[in-house]
Amino acid sequence: MDKFQAFGKNISASFTPFAARTQQYVKEQLGQADDKTQLPPDYIELEKRVDALKQVHTKMLQVTSQYTHEAYDYPTNIRESFNDLGRTVSEKVHLLSSATSPAEAQAALAAPPAAKPQPKTFSHAIARAALNSSHILSADHAGAGDDPLATALEKFAVASEKVGEARLAQDAQIQSRFLAGWSTTLNTNLMFAQRARKAVENARLSLDATKAKAKGGPAFSLPGQQAGRKDGLDEEGLSEEARAMVEQAEDEFVGQTEEAVGVMKNVLDTPEPLRNLADLIAAQLEYHKKAYDILSELAPVVDQLQVEQEVRRHES
Repeated sequence: MDKFQAFGKNISASFTPFAARTQQYVKEQLGQADDKTQLPPDYIELEKRVDALKQVHTKMLQVTSQYTHEAYDYPTNIRESFNDLGRTVSEKVHLLSSATSPAEAQAALAAPPAAKPQPKTFSHAIARAALNSSHILSADHAGAGDDPLATALEKFAVASEKVGEARLAQDAQIQSRFLAGWSTTLNTNLMFAQRARKAVENARLSLDATKAKAKGGPAFSLPGQQAGRKDGLDEEGLSEEARAMVEQAEDEFVGQTEEAVGVMKNVLDTPEPLRNLADLIAAQLEYHKKAYDILSELAPVVDQLQVEQEVRRHES
């Protein structure tokens, strides 16, 4: 029996603070609370800044999470077969160069995959389309010398594949250096701040509930009912026990507020999000620079092929 009573007391001790906070919250929502402890203006300003930071992280991650999907720029209107995705363009070009007959050339294009299927990116799709187009022209131009357009398309195919590989490298860097960092800030650091703020709100509700109880404040009533006054202490003074309870609640409120301020300032002051953004920009810059270098090397080659074709046309 004694154990049962002790168990009941433990349950009551843990439930009562929650019940008091809940009752205080409902009274405030119904406009039945006489006083509500106000949070410092600086604290409220920190809350607004933390909310803004959370909103920024959520919005940016909604967009940049696309970097985790390989085919985010893959055309939806094309259909590539298993053989199309079998080998890399570079491998197929090598096999085509050693082919001695149209049958061997066709076999080179349809060679079974050497490893996993090739990436589904826009640049890779262009590369495969350009190589297949080059082969079509070469097969139709057999015995008449090299077709300049076929040659240009093959070189363009190889370059496009390199651009696609650079894009995949960019995506991997963004995933590890930006997405991982911003996800950690959102799901860990900002979550800690949210919990600290919740603790402050709970402490504030407990404080106001304690004050109302100590002063014999109006009891909770439903809308439309007359709120009666609890039998309790006179409003003019508090007993020592009541005063001690209020002071304890105030100390808890102040302590939770100070802790939350420290947590929020730490979240707002950390340079990690800005460092992660710099990494995102660096990855994009590296990708675009590689793409620029690859296409800059290809452009004069294709220009020369075009000039040579013009010369041959005028001579003929």
